[in-house]
Amino acid sequence: MKQLLTALILAIAMFVFASFAFTTQHAILLALIVLLVVLWTNEGLPIGVVSLLPIILFPTFDIMSTNATTANYSKSIIFLFLGGFMIAIATQKTNLHKYVSNKLLTIFPNTPRGIIFSLAITSAFLSSLISNTTTALLLIPIAMFLTTDLNLKVRLVLAIAYGASIGGIVTPIGTPPNLILLGFMEQHSMEAIPFVKWILLTAPLAALMLTIIPFFLSLGVQHLKFDTHLEDREHLTSEQRRLLYIMGSLVVLLFINSKIEPYYSGLGLNEKGILLGYGLLMFMPKIGFLTWEDTKKVPYEIIFLFGAGFSIAAAFSSTGLANEIAQYLLELTNLPIILLIILVAALITFTTEVTSNTALISIALPIIYSLGQAAQINMTLILFVSTICASYAFMLPIATPPNAIAMSSGAVKVKDMAKFGLLFNILGILAITTVALVYWQFYL
Repeated sequence: MKQLLTALILAIAMFVFASFAFTTQHAILLALIVLLVVLWTNEGLPIGVVSLLPIILFPTFDIMSTNATTANYSKSIIFLFLGGFMIAIATQKTNLHKYVSNKLLTIFPNTPRGIIFSLAITSAFLSSLISNTTTALLLIPIAMFLTTDLNLKVRLVLAIAYGASIGGIVTPIGTPPNLILLGFMEQHSMEAIPFVKWILLTAPLAALMLTIIPFFLSLGVQHLKFDTHLEDREHLTSEQRRLLYIMGSLVVLLFINSKIEPYYSGLGLNEKGILLGYGLLMFMPKIGFLTWEDTKKVPYEIIFLFGAGFSIAAAFSSTGLANEIAQYLLELTNLPIILLIILVAALITFTTEVTSNTALISIALPIIYSLGQAAQINMTLILFVSTICASYAFMLPIATPPNAIAMSSGAVKVKDMAKFGLLFNILGILAITTVALVYWQFYL
């Protein structure tokens, strides 16, 4: 009950504060967002319950209709998650994760810091080539079985989730906001950023973050040991081998389906359909491994969580709150470039904590574009910074798909993610600002 009262008090305080600068409807929307975020963070109610509250609250306070709100709970990306969760459940059911865990421990240093670094780097590498969502879905089940120590397990899962977000910015295909930026630039007749140039621009930032984040995650756990009870299996079973071949074909298909403009246009298949198709393949007789009873293990609360995120983003747009915020930002266009970049980076990083990065960047790019025009600064630079920051939010599960998948593992609590994430958000903002001023502004 204490958590509920805290959330209500903070929401009312936000309404009173916001009323001085925004309309009543916008102040109510901001108050409702605070209510949801606090309840997600302090776990005053189950995550799934909190995630369904917009369906009740938004129509009640005349933010959006019930139909408009519920439509956000069936976005196509949700079915990508559903397919990925089915594959993850099959991985656990066949114990393939245990086999891979043993192999991982023989390749990398068998210390907490060594494994944390290796998981983060592996995750970042894969997510630069296939989506960060898919990477997290494939790797987190492995990390879950490396140790029974909850403190260490949290660090391993977060290393994969954060590594996936870090690596997702390295290529244009790594995460949806990158593709949204390229589409926005094309729409406004701006010169596109070539694939190789994108990599050269983002690689130094990714390397910096892959040094900082695993280092801090490994603090305080160096004395812990990995479990030795994992089965030392020399050979794969027939089921494990079949699942490994299926997952290998999935990775290959995702690779060849990815666009590498202007050199390769990809297959043109929808990645969400690919993941859902492979998830459903897990039920095929003599091919798959699951029965319908296994779907009880699907973390539906995470699916509801993303529906809430899309609803918040839609409310920002439909109520005009996004445009009103843009007007306030335009008054800050006479700031020095360093302060303007820090402001934009902080605004995007912390705003994306309460909505999906894909939804947010769709709303934010037009705002930032107007800001860049008024400030008469390097337009490509400010848009690029905004897009990267949309993927570098580490505090809440709703911020990015890898964060949500980390939550679905059951090992990570919101308070754990918030504790590490606040530090990494601040360090990420400083790192992005530094790289933007020292490097990006001379090549964009």
